[in-house]
Amino acid sequence: MKYFLAICLSATLLFGCSKEETKTTTNNADTTTKEKVIEIKTSFGSMYMWLYKETPLHRANFLALADTNFFDNTTFHRCVSNFVIQGGDPNSKDADITNDGSGGPGFTIPAEIDSSNKKLLHTFGAVGAARLGDAQNPTKASSGSQFYIVLPTAGTAFLNGNYTVFGRIIKGMDVAAVIVKQPQNASNNRPNTDIKMDVNVLTKTLQQLKDEYNFVP
Repeated sequence: MKYFLAICLSATLLFGCSKEETKTTTNNADTTTKEKVIEIKTSFGSMYMWLYKETPLHRANFLALADTNFFDNTTFHRCVSNFVIQGGDPNSKDADITNDGSGGPGFTIPAEIDSSNKKLLHTFGAVGAARLGDAQNPTKASSGSQFYIVLPTAGTAFLNGNYTVFGRIIKGMDVAAVIVKQPQNASNNRPNTDIKMDVNVLTKTLQQLKDEYNFVP
């Protein structure tokens, strides 16, 4: 059964939905407080993701999967222009393209949806969790691994309240813009050539977050 993400309020659907790599350098401005950042390497460049502490279950799960190399060599298996790029399915590692969007780690994550928190809305660069539809999944539990990145600069507000947003791309949205433009199968929005990811956990000081990503938590 495939995880999906609604493209609009109609019946059109988007199917869906590390190793620890410590890179800390000495910085006199802040050498004590350390934070985790996710690096998503692709052949088109890297994206860097902040995981929200306001969604602790999703954050802990993503870090755990990244630490064990779960995401490595999975692909962005569905890329929809002016909507999202989506990946994280272990099935996308095999040669059977028909099962992409159906896999996961064997468990789901309870929804952590909070539309009253502006951080957790579907704004530009937001990272959300794909899930099964309401009929099979009335509690809106998230896929254990499949995630999507919001592409429109105006966001996708119609998804608010229906999917858990658990992170944000703080650098590298230009890479996402290139990925979505790659030649693809028009019937399922799967890129013709696999776009694989290599996901790592980086450790950064607060000053490094500001200097390297122009980001302040």
